[in-house]
Amino acid sequence: MMRDEEFDNLGSQIKDLRIQMKLTQAEVAAALNVTPGYISNVENNRTAMSLRILMYYAKLMNISLDSLIGKVEPEYKKTALDNELQALISKMDDSRKRKLLETLKIWQDA
Repeated sequence: MMRDEEFDNLGSQIKDLRIQMKLTQAEVAAALNVTPGYISNVENNRTAMSLRILMYYAKLMNISLDSLIGKVEPEYKKTALDNELQALISKMDDSRKRKLLETLKIWQDA
């Protein structure tokens, strides 16, 4: 569960990503079909993005929503990674699972 102080981190993460992408608040606002004031309010933790806007923002920044949330809450990032691994492994046949297990054992011993 996210605590209030972690929401503070979300605004700064959103701002940091925008700056890394060399985008202005106005450019992000236009891409998300919101006002520049809304982006300013989000970045300064005066308002929170809706899930829909967060998804569009992650897409605009060329990252997954999981990655964006993982930047805010490290425990979520760990869970998302575990879930992705489990999903891939569940699609493997037993032969591939055995090979993966042997490979992991080699890496663990390295």
